[in-house]
Amino acid sequence: MEAAARLGAPPRDADQLVGVVLDLLEQGTVRAAERGPDGVWRPVPWIKQAILLGFRVGVVVDMSPTAPSPFTFLDKHTFPTRGFAVAGGVRIVPGGTSVRRGAYLGPGVVCMPPAFVNVGAYVGAGTMVDSHALVGSCAQIGERVHLSAAAQIGGVLEPVGAAPVVVEDDAFVGGNCGVYEGTVVRERAVLAPGVILTRGTPVYDVAREAVYRSGEDRPLEIPAGAVVVPGSRAAGSAWAVQRGLAVYAPVIVKYRDASTDAATALEQSLR
Repeated sequence: MEAAARLGAPPRDADQLVGVVLDLLEQGTVRAAERGPDGVWRPVPWIKQAILLGFRVGVVVDMSPTAPSPFTFLDKHTFPTRGFAVAGGVRIVPGGTSVRRGAYLGPGVVCMPPAFVNVGAYVGAGTMVDSHALVGSCAQIGERVHLSAAAQIGGVLEPVGAAPVVVEDDAFVGGNCGVYEGTVVRERAVLAPGVILTRGTPVYDVAREAVYRSGEDRPLEIPAGAVVVPGSRAAGSAWAVQRGLAVYAPVIVKYRDASTDAATALEQSLR
């Protein structure tokens, strides 16, 4: 598979190889990233290589619905939208949601329209993917997570060794949040609406008086149970200080407690 993903002639059975890997991803048998016993999330390169091979050998075809639909869809034949059966326990509410081939959605997942889940993504059981939310390629979403309206969970497909974007179990991601570039949001963390997290974003922990940053070999990590809100910090130069300028800075204001649990409780009747 490694050789097949490099430049050069793809194997004759490339379509079959890609199809097998996408089937395994949809079944949850394999994942594009895994959490080790040490708690560190690591990518699974051969999975990404298979997906990249699928893009390479794919031919753009017409995937439009049959007439008289006014919609036109053109994409690589290797990555159509995937289907679901009632027995799988996934709920796709009508209105324009797409789940691409090779994505796993666990039992009890709800997708509100329009949402998009890309190839290689993993969405754990009982998670809500709200309207206009994006789950990017190979992103890993835990169980009972709430991705609020317009939340953007970035994908990391290449390079194949790049750290994944991860949101662990029972986390709450508020509306219009963005989690990108290999960031890991640990279990039960809460991102208030509008929080943006990237590898280059330092996060200031007021509760523990600490600053969290990514490193050359480690992602930005939001601690378990942290409650993060959008904030700002004064710009450093004298010129900026004279003009009262500030730059964006996510701030951890506290750690999850009973009041936070009540405010972020998932309404089971909606599921």
